[in-house]
Amino acid sequence: MPMGVVIVTGASRGIGRACALRAAAAGYQVVVNYASNVEAATEVVSTIIAAGGRAVACRGDVSVEADIEHIFAAADRMGTLAGLVNNAGIVSRSGRVEDYTIERLQRLFAINVTGAILCAREAVRRMSTRRGGKGGAIVNVSSIASVLGSPNEYVDYAASKGAIDSFTVGLSKEVALEGIRVNAVRPGMITTDIHEASGDPGRVERIRPTIPMQRIGEPDEVAGAVLWLLSAEASYCTGSLLTISGGR
Repeated sequence: MPMGVVIVTGASRGIGRACALRAAAAGYQVVVNYASNVEAATEVVSTIIAAGGRAVACRGDVSVEADIEHIFAAADRMGTLAGLVNNAGIVSRSGRVEDYTIERLQRLFAINVTGAILCAREAVRRMSTRRGGKGGAIVNVSSIASVLGSPNEYVDYAASKGAIDSFTVGLSKEVALEGIRVNAVRPGMITTDIHEASGDPGRVERIRPTIPMQRIGEPDEVAGAVLWLLSAEASYCTGSLLTISGGR
């Protein structure tokens, strides 16, 4: 029996894709959100359907409020919203703060912070028992960068994830009595193509020696933690920031 609907933003690749596949395997109906790569999103949906699950692809830029409303409308058509994985995010090219432009900052924070908050807003409006909902869970995808600061690489990205950490804690307390749990995962170095956007192709191998486990994580290792936080097994867990970084 379906367990309700889960929206995964930025689900066409990387951690988002792994979360969508895991959610479907766990019995959720999945809204696979993507910004532009319709082929990748379609592949995720096809994989889920081939395994007997139910999913739909839904285009939407989370920095655009109308697009967010479109994503949640797609979820409403599927059934009752049970979970949100706030995964969509970007990183800009590596550089120093002194070289940042206002355009760079506006785009990054619009997607990484404002978009995540607005998606959470829509989820709360549907899940809150105070508003007639059945409860649910929100998992925000932060980053270990929020702790490390990412100097000389992307301090702005780290700052955006620091905002997500604070938002997670605050929202969790705000809706704790409304049947909604809010947690975050903070991945470290994971094998996704987000690193290509930094313009530093050697970054992964350069950082590997600083990781106590001496290896790079896989998207599915993060997705496993996300699905646990969505599940009833994490029923007494809210406001938590779960670091998945190989000990870094």
